[in-house]
Amino acid sequence: MHHLPPLPEKEFRSYAPGYWSSKNVSASDWNSATWQLKNRITTLAQLEEHLALTEEERAGVLLSGNKLAMAITPHYFNLIDPEDPNCPIRRQVVPRIEESWEDPDEMSDPCGEDSHMPVPGLVHRYPDRVLFLVTDRCASYCRYCTRSRVVSGVGEQELHTEFEAAFRYLERHTEVRDVLLSGGDALLFSDAKLDAILTRLRSIKHIEFVRIGSRVPIFVPQRITPELCKMLQKHHPLWLSIHTNHPRELTTEVRDALALLANHGVPLGNQSVLLRGVNDNAEVMKSLVHKLLMCRVRPYYLYQCDLIQGSSHLRTSVADGIDIIEQLRGHTTGYAVPQFVIDAPGGGGKVPLNPDYVLVRDEQRVVIRNYEGKTFEYPEPALVRR
Repeated sequence: MHHLPPLPEKEFRSYAPGYWSSKNVSASDWNSATWQLKNRITTLAQLEEHLALTEEERAGVLLSGNKLAMAITPHYFNLIDPEDPNCPIRRQVVPRIEESWEDPDEMSDPCGEDSHMPVPGLVHRYPDRVLFLVTDRCASYCRYCTRSRVVSGVGEQELHTEFEAAFRYLERHTEVRDVLLSGGDALLFSDAKLDAILTRLRSIKHIEFVRIGSRVPIFVPQRITPELCKMLQKHHPLWLSIHTNHPRELTTEVRDALALLANHGVPLGNQSVLLRGVNDNAEVMKSLVHKLLMCRVRPYYLYQCDLIQGSSHLRTSVADGIDIIEQLRGHTTGYAVPQFVIDAPGGGGKVPLNPDYVLVRDEQRVVIRNYEGKTFEYPEPALVRR
């Protein structure tokens, strides 16, 4: 049984092979994305081989096939502290009975994507950009998944993306300049299949840039190969948004995978979800954003957890998120401070939330405060006063 260091963690570490040290796994297997995906923890028996589950976890695993499948890659599983039921990694991927709790405020589609889907698999909610849901599978399944209704193959809906219809829609809609590939996780596709999708998108002249949203570099960094990066490099400007919530997720393997992407000219951003018992703490968040910058990843968004069904045990208050931003802004470099947002329930889009730095605003002046609480007055120009 391996022991993990105390929190918060700012050093980069490798946890391999961890639980798999007794299984004589070869280095070539361990470093193969195919092996990682084939050897995911997907059953109660596999989970109990490695962890002493709580009653809440065991009941949650037994129910997980009803809503969102369980799957955890060996690489990511090694980050779990076996002695801590409240381990921040464990809380993200091990099901709990609380997922079955009913809350009248929760929704199956909290971001209103289905109502903004002109073509199956293509969400056009903002004027100049679209979300392209290219698959319903992920390397591992986050228990707070916004799309748990469609991902993993056991949700209440099935994703039936019509690729040709989506491409034709994009060709007709010249206002679209930005396409985000998500799902599911597009980096689970083979290099050839992903190359074909990107090539088709790149043939549409008014599409200026393409983004991929992926947790693959975190769950299975072995997937980030020189061959993949060379293929992505052909399609610039192409950006990658990764999803990390806790500093422990940034291992040496993840750092090296991100370096490979960055060295091939892929700009990297990070999106985190504010989660109770995971990162609802300013010191943990500061360690995370500092490690991200060391990986050449810009902290981009910190999301208030969506009102997804079965997520009440993981949601924090909005005040917690604002407080974390307050403890980052001015106390560390601005590059490290993400924008805290709520994806407005029902399809209202992302709404930014910030601490109150403007105290008074009228035609004569603006009174502001800084991170230390000191106040300053900025006079409005005379033209505005008239």
